[in-house]
Amino acid sequence: MSTNASTKVIIAALIGNAAIAITKFFAAFMTGSSAMLSEGIHSLVDTGNQILLLYGMKQAKKPADDEFPFGHGKEIYFWSFIVAILIFAVGSGVSIYEGIRHVIHPAEIKNPMVNYIVLCLALLFEGAAWFFAFKEFGKVKGKHGYIEAVQKGKDPSMFVVLFEDSAALLGLLIALLGIWLTQVTGIALFDGIASILIGLILGGTAIWLAIETKGLLIGEGANKEVINSIRKIANSFEEVEKVNELLTMHMGPEFILVNISIRFKREQLTRELEEVIQSLDAAIKAEHRMVQRIFIEAESFQE
Repeated sequence: MSTNASTKVIIAALIGNAAIAITKFFAAFMTGSSAMLSEGIHSLVDTGNQILLLYGMKQAKKPADDEFPFGHGKEIYFWSFIVAILIFAVGSGVSIYEGIRHVIHPAEIKNPMVNYIVLCLALLFEGAAWFFAFKEFGKVKGKHGYIEAVQKGKDPSMFVVLFEDSAALLGLLIALLGIWLTQVTGIALFDGIASILIGLILGGTAIWLAIETKGLLIGEGANKEVINSIRKIANSFEEVEKVNELLTMHMGPEFILVNISIRFKREQLTRELEEVIQSLDAAIKAEHRMVQRIFIEAESFQE
């Protein structure tokens, strides 16, 4: 997903969640629904998360300097990980707490129609945001399946919003079911159970996001397809005898660092090697635009 597309998806989700959070809290205050309060917290956390993602994307664009010679691309990985922690600690924790509290001390829901109106409107807005994010994600997933595309994706902003919106839609449906069961049966316990389920959904979403961003944060390499392609390009040069080691690392969603250890044929002169290395550098960068820095080590010939 391009930076512009990612920014549009996040801003759309930010505006929608901020408006939805206000209406959910108003409905929770009017009706006393635990599930609605959990949904308000959910939307509030999502709003904060999108602000953090926008901040991370802005920081990631900062140019390289003496202190950070490879740039600040990993900022987006750090803030995506913080988003996962916030979803788990704040969204999931508070929702489960509120649910347990209402299970132990059930409270009657007043004016349930207010909840229905707010939740239906939220479903409409969240659904629109989810469709927009899903459509943009579909453009970049290529031939991979959706789960595989998430696992191989190197841009957290590509899937964080989609994860959040998916969890939001599921949470809204559970909140609707909990409130409806409470109204129909007169058993206020269902409202608290719905809140707990919403918290568990948020917790699961947070854990998955943390797992997907952890590898990128600590230094994940490029996809196998990219690595194999770089190796193939290097081996295509007749001056190359053997590619010994090929190391890659994502320094950002659109920045791959490459280190190649190559054994050249020993009849090559130093000047010729310099030209070959320059040509190899240019060939790899031409094929893979995300490869921005390449270090080539010429190993000595072993008898």
